[in-house]
Amino acid sequence: MKRTELIIRTNSSDIDFALLKDGKLIELNNETTGNKFSVGDIFLAKIGKVLTGLNAAFVNVGYPKDGFLHYHDLGAQVNSLNSFIKKVSTGKYKEFTLKNFQFQGDINKDGSINEVLKTGQNLLVQIVKEPISTKGPRLSSELSIAGRFLVLVPFSNRVSVSQKIEDPKEKERLKRLAKSIRPKGFGVILRTVAEGKKVAELDKDLQNSLERWKTTCKRIANTNTPTKILSELNRASSILRDIMNESFTNIVTNDETLQIEIKEYLQEIYPEKEKIVKLHTSEIPIFEKYGIERQIKTSFGKTVSMSKGAYLVIEHTEALHVIDVNSGNRSNKAGSQEDTALEVNLIAASEVARQLQLRDMGGIIVVDFIDLHSAENRNKLYQHLKEEMSFDRTKHKILPPSKFGLIQITRQRVRPELSIKTTEANPNKNGEVEAPIVLLDKLEADLDKFLLSNSNKKISLHVHPFIAAYLTKGVSSIRFKWYLKHKKWIKIIPRDAYTYLYFRFKASKS
Repeated sequence: MKRTELIIRTNSSDIDFALLKDGKLIELNNETTGNKFSVGDIFLAKIGKVLTGLNAAFVNVGYPKDGFLHYHDLGAQVNSLNSFIKKVSTGKYKEFTLKNFQFQGDINKDGSINEVLKTGQNLLVQIVKEPISTKGPRLSSELSIAGRFLVLVPFSNRVSVSQKIEDPKEKERLKRLAKSIRPKGFGVILRTVAEGKKVAELDKDLQNSLERWKTTCKRIANTNTPTKILSELNRASSILRDIMNESFTNIVTNDETLQIEIKEYLQEIYPEKEKIVKLHTSEIPIFEKYGIERQIKTSFGKTVSMSKGAYLVIEHTEALHVIDVNSGNRSNKAGSQEDTALEVNLIAASEVARQLQLRDMGGIIVVDFIDLHSAENRNKLYQHLKEEMSFDRTKHKILPPSKFGLIQITRQRVRPELSIKTTEANPNKNGEVEAPIVLLDKLEADLDKFLLSNSNKKISLHVHPFIAAYLTKGVSSIRFKWYLKHKKWIKIIPRDAYTYLYFRFKASKS
C-alpha cells in the first residue's frame, strides 16, 4: 500500500495543503481564510433574472457576478423546498426533521424555469462549481450534506451506493442498512469508504449530518439574503473526510491550533490515527523539510521531466488541454521500439494522472502518447492509466486509445485550475529563466543519458562557478552522491564565461 502524508502550512491569511504519496506530491490546495464561495457551501440566496430562453436563472449569492442555476439543477423536489423555506422563514415552523412535512409533487423534467421560480424570491442553493475566471459560481438547489460514510439528501427518498463499490452483495447490504436508518424525507448516498462499515458507524455519521441540516434550518429564519448558512468543512477536514484510510502515516502542520483541531476531528472519524498528527517545530520551513517546495518548482512548468529522460509538454488552449509524451534521447535497451514506447507510455500515464490532480485540470484533456502498434499494449496502457487515476476524487472519464495513440479524458472542473509560476528573473540579463532549483534535475537527467554512450571515458562538467561550488560543497556533496550512484568521478570545471544556468558535459579518452 502507498504511504500517504498530508503536510499543512499556515500563515496569517492562507493555508496550503500538500498531499504526498510515497513522498511524491500529488495534490496541492490553497485555502484563503476569506474565501466565501467554496464547493459545498449552502446559501440562502435571492433569485435575480429568470431567463426562459436559457431555462435558467441568475442568483444573487453575494458574489460580484451572480451565480447560475439551470432548470436541471433545481432537483425534482424544488417545490417542496420552496414551501419549506416559506414556512421556516417565519420562525414559527421548527419541524426540521421533515417527519410531518407535507411534500409537493415532483416538477416536470421538461418544464420551464419560470413555472418554478420568480424574480425576488428566496431559495436555498449550494455551490457546485466555484467562480472561475469571469463567471460566477454554478449552483444547484438539490442540496446534499456530505459526511464521512454517506451523503444526506433532503427532500428525497432515494438510497444509492457508490459505483466504486463493485461487490453486489456488499452493495445490497449497505442499501439494506441505509434504508433501516434513513429518516423520512431524506435520501442517502453511500460513499466508497462505507464499504465494510457497521450500521452503528453509518448511523452516527448520518446523525452528524442531520444535526448540520438542523443548524442550517435554524439560520433561515429572519435572515437577510444573500447569506451563507452552511460552510463546507475546512480543506484539511474535507481531505481527511474523503480519503482518510490505513495508508496515512503522517499529518504534519506548523500551526498548533490547527494540530488540535485535526486531532479532535480524527477522534470523531478515525480515532486510531490521532497519533499520526504532529506539530512541525524545526527551523527549516515545513514545505522545504518535506521536499515540497522543490517539487512545486519542477512540476508546474510547461515541460515536466520524468524518469529515463522522458518528458511531458503541457499546453493549454481555450477549448482543451493537450499533453504530449516525448521519449527524449534514450538508448533503445528494450527489446524493440514497441517495448520502449510502452515503457515510456506507462511512465507518462502515471505522471499524467499526477499532473491532472496536482494542477486540478478540468474539461477536455487530450494526451498524445507514443504510437503503439499492438492492441494488447494499447490496452495495457489504458488499464494502467485507469488504475493510476482511480485515486483521483474528482469525477472523470477516460476513453480507450485511438489508433493514433490519443487518449481523451474529461475531468470535472469545480474550482479554478492551480497555476504556479516557476520561472524567475534572469540574473544575467533581461527576461526570465527556469528556476535554478530545476537545474539539478536537468543535470542528473543529462548525466544519466551522457553516461550511456560515454561510460568508458573521463567525464567533465563545465558550469558557472557558483553552480560548481554548490555541486562540490561539503563531504557528502552532490558530486560525491553521483560517484556512489554511477561509480564514476565527474570532474567539475568552473567557467567564468558561462551564464548561471548553462552547462556542458564533455568526454575524453581515459
